[in-house]
Amino acid sequence: MPHSESGGTSKSLIYKDLRRSIGVGHRKSGERLDLDELAQSYGTSITPVRDALQMLSQEGLVMIKPRSGYFVTHITLKQLRDLLELREILEVASIERAALRITEEQLEQLKHVHAGYTDEDDESYIRYMSENRTFHYLIAEASGNHELAETLGRLLDRLLRFMILCRVGETLERRHSLVIEALRTRDVAAARQTILAEVNQTREAILEHVIEEEGVFWRLGNRVSEQATSRVTVQPPAVER
Repeated sequence: MPHSESGGTSKSLIYKDLRRSIGVGHRKSGERLDLDELAQSYGTSITPVRDALQMLSQEGLVMIKPRSGYFVTHITLKQLRDLLELREILEVASIERAALRITEEQLEQLKHVHAGYTDEDDESYIRYMSENRTFHYLIAEASGNHELAETLGRLLDRLLRFMILCRVGETLERRHSLVIEALRTRDVAAARQTILAEVNQTREAILEHVIEEEGVFWRLGNRVSEQATSRVTVQPPAVER
């Protein structure tokens, strides 16, 4: 646990630990994050905890409610679908432009993003998703539009906890190698098709997991769906509709 009261080290470690626990689902959607309890558990004052939560709120992972406190951001099914659709729009825009502008140096960067498959444990998946974010961010940067890259990066941060559900660590590097080869050919249509295949596979995997395994607690407005309730026995999900 971090113990530095004054430095950014404490804030940084708390941020990373909370981000990890939200990402792998240890802290659930809507869960209240108590400042005093967190400060006690980390052995710090409230200040670095508050700073870490502010950083997470900027990524869309934590919501700040005035006079109520900090909560793991809740997301509805409609919002999740909208985010996944927005990802497709941004990814396609990025790769179509990058295919015409990417340099050999940038292609080499993409080749060396991944450190290789290790395991299916939570720590490995945090690394896989960090590498995945870097990969897609670099493609967006190669488009020549920095704002596009920053917007995509923030979106991938918001989708982190859902993308981990896909469990594609073993195939992620292979998928990305296909994207690199398409970019190397400078073929815009081929690059677009390759990125769409990855984005659509990810979207289908996320929605399938959320709907089939966690659908029991979804709500319609303020009413629990009878159809969902009949499918009992799972924990409250990360999303509702």
